[in-house]
Amino acid sequence: QVQLVESGGGLVQAGDSLRLSCAASGRISGTWAMGWFRQDPGKEREFVAVIWRSSGSIHYADSVKGRFTISLDDAKNTVYLQMNSLKPQDTATYYCAVKGDWGPSIHRIEDYSYWGQGTQVTVSS
Repeated sequence: QVQLVESGGGLVQAGDSLRLSCAASGRISGTWAMGWFRQDPGKEREFVAVIWRSSGSIHYADSVKGRFTISLDDAKNTVYLQMNSLKPQDTATYYCAVKGDWGPSIHRIEDYSYWGQGTQVTVSS
């Protein structure tokens, strides 16, 4: 089992920055990648970014490229999401997730085995 705890969400103005953290514990050796999803009420949960533990390979959703940066401190079992130039449309609950297999699919909810509780990000105009 893997436990994930997110932190760093809050209320900011458009153009501001936030840094989200996700600390993982448990059977970390069985994890292959860590990613971020987000979800606004009434909408489906959408992929944001993912980083593979072994290679460091990173993938971003088109909507956040150039503004968000995902990083991993493997020694601390913590993944980060640096969010710059925030827009109102970035408002959502952000979830950390762990991929427990080596399959290439990374954009679907079912591609991940464990999820955090979520942290709220609200961006005002």
